[in-house]
Parts: sequence; structure tokens; C-alpha cells
Amino acid sequence: MTLKNFKLEEFDSPDFKGSGKNMDADFMQLLDRARTEAGIPFKINSGYRTESHNRKVGGKPKTDSSKGSSHMYGLAADIGCTDSVTRSKILAALITVGFRRVGIANTFLHVDLDNDKPNAIWLYS
Repeated sequence: MTLKNFKLEEFDSPDFKGSGKNMDADFMQLLDRARTEAGIPFKINSGYRTESHNRKVGGKPKTDSSKGSSHMYGLAADIGCTDSVTRSKILAALITVGFRRVGIANTFLHVDLDNDKPNAIWLYS
């Protein structure tokens, strides 16, 4: 996978060095395009997550009725942003390139390409 704007190590789960290689190729290509579109750096706060790290950070767990967090499948990333101008640029770029699942928080944007979940934009409280 050739990426213009990212190194896979940026997506490593903190408890598994090299796990960024588990990121989904289609997700990464789309995110790379969004970064180019935005024209600003994306700081990746969270990419791939092991089940134990997902549990530690309070991510959605696997259950009988849910496959859990998209991070555990390499289909999601949290992009750090703390001001409205940066948030607006990143959000516009994500939507422009085709992302349809975005969570908005005070300090990050969650984006995923999980086709098993409905298109949505949500707020974290």
C-alpha cells in the first residue's frame, strides 16, 4: 500500500508495535485522499486497536449482537483537532472524498469505513 501522507506506524495500537499494517487498504487510501484534500496535517490519535486496548479506552466491545469497534478491524481512525477551523477543514475533506460515518468530539474526529454500520454523523458528549 502506497500512501502519500501517512506511515502505517501512525496507526499502531499502543500495545502492538507494527499493528498499523492491519489497517484496511481501502480505508487508508480514502483517508490519504482526505488529507490531501484538506491541505493540513492529520494527527492520528487512534487507528488500529487490539481488543485489549479497545477495552482499555472504552471502545465498543464485541458482543453476540455487535462486532464492536471498527478500530479493531482497521476500518477507523480518530484524528486530533481542537479548534473549529481545523475541524471544519478535516470534516469537509472527509465528506468530499466519500466518508459517510463521522463522529465529532471536542478534541478529535472519528471516521470509519465500516459498511456493516449505517451512514451517520454523530456527536460525542
